[in-house]
Amino acid sequence: MNIYHKRAIFRRRNESSVYRMFFWITLILAGVWLIRSVNRGDIKPLFLPTPTPTRLAVSYAQEGEAKFTAGQLNDFTDANGTLVPGAISSYLEAVKVDPNNARMWADLARVQVYSSAMLVGEEEIKARLAEALVSGEKAVELAPDDSYAFSIYSFVLDWNANPKLLRDERKVQELLANADKAASRALVLDPSNALALAFSAEILVDEQKWPQAKQRIEQALAVDSSLMDVHRVHAAVLESLGDYAEAIKAWDRAIEINPNLTFLYQRAGADYRVLAFNSLNEEVQNQLYLKSLEYFDRTASINKQLGVNDPAPYLSIAKTYSQMGQFFIAIRNVQKTIEFQPSRAEFYGELGVLYHKNRNYETGILAFKCAIDGCTEEESCDGRGGCGINDIKVAVVGLPLTSTTIYYYDIYASELAALSTPKNDHCDKALEVASKIEASDFDNDPNIAADVVVVRSICPLASQEPTATLQPVLSGTATSSP
Repeated sequence: MNIYHKRAIFRRRNESSVYRMFFWITLILAGVWLIRSVNRGDIKPLFLPTPTPTRLAVSYAQEGEAKFTAGQLNDFTDANGTLVPGAISSYLEAVKVDPNNARMWADLARVQVYSSAMLVGEEEIKARLAEALVSGEKAVELAPDDSYAFSIYSFVLDWNANPKLLRDERKVQELLANADKAASRALVLDPSNALALAFSAEILVDEQKWPQAKQRIEQALAVDSSLMDVHRVHAAVLESLGDYAEAIKAWDRAIEINPNLTFLYQRAGADYRVLAFNSLNEEVQNQLYLKSLEYFDRTASINKQLGVNDPAPYLSIAKTYSQMGQFFIAIRNVQKTIEFQPSRAEFYGELGVLYHKNRNYETGILAFKCAIDGCTEEESCDGRGGCGINDIKVAVVGLPLTSTTIYYYDIYASELAALSTPKNDHCDKALEVASKIEASDFDNDPNIAADVVVVRSICPLASQEPTATLQPVLSGTATSSP
């Protein structure tokens, strides 16, 4: 018997899976999120060109070290007029990429300090050392237990404690005390840190503790004699002890390690000049002066190769020729420095000294006016002996009376008094300058005090006897250092 099943009158619908619905909803939401992210730029589409890879901080640091070795510490303009970043710029990029790297901050501080030795302007030097102080503080803040960071920090503090820049004895002593603490901290963390030993010796020199400085630098040399910094400080210690011949040997060893750092040549050349100045043998003296000129010429050559317009070597060459009695060549070299920086009052002061030694007193007064009182654009040309086609006419701001400028004030007052006549009376100005010298804290030199007395004795007589005491005033009793 056949049995037929009844067919359902209504077809039953297939039931949708809840999980399947959840999957599709999630997929749709993910697609919406992906499209919005692409539109916002949070997600880059496929097959776009590969972006330029970000340089690592260590790459910038290595570049900075290479530029330091090449002597390219500061930014400079090459022969094509293109600005070339120096070592400082490379290290600044390194700490920008890795701002928490204490070693890189310390290396930046070290380069910033050394670069200050390649600057001329006092304000520029102070600003650069202030930058180094910020970098050094950052290094020890990030690594309070790192001997290297503290050794560099002590170095930074010591160079900031320069009495010629601060003119505040209390501040100088405060910085020196902090430098001493930083060096001690570095040596506690690592007694065999050669840099810490060397910088500690340099601090001791500035504290006038010469026997201790000598002992400390000898320890540094015993630990590691391969470092430029160690030989540089060794030379400085020997200079402080008056052993200039041995100091030159130390400078030479530092130069062998870093042959493109111009300030090393400058210091070695200056030591040769001191030896020549103190020599009693004319032939030996001349040979020493020529060696001095070789080092300064090497500095100028390196600067020329780097495209650096640095007046420092030309000023050093001028001082050397001045001591050799070749004032005309010396004057030409100072005029060269003014070509580089025509607004620098110090250069006009040095030019005035040379005019004085060359017995060109009238032009000397014009140069000293720029150096001490300041002068207009036209007067600056008169002060430098005339402007050529390529010379820049600039106004010059005068220098305040300090321990380093009092020599200019002394000669200026003497020349004004000596050349004063009834028709061309300079005595009011001469007495004004003399009064500034007497009121200052820098008139300890008995020769300068004697010159001021002569100025005061001449001026009341100038209207009657204009040339009676000309020679005594212009005899140049005050002397500058070699």
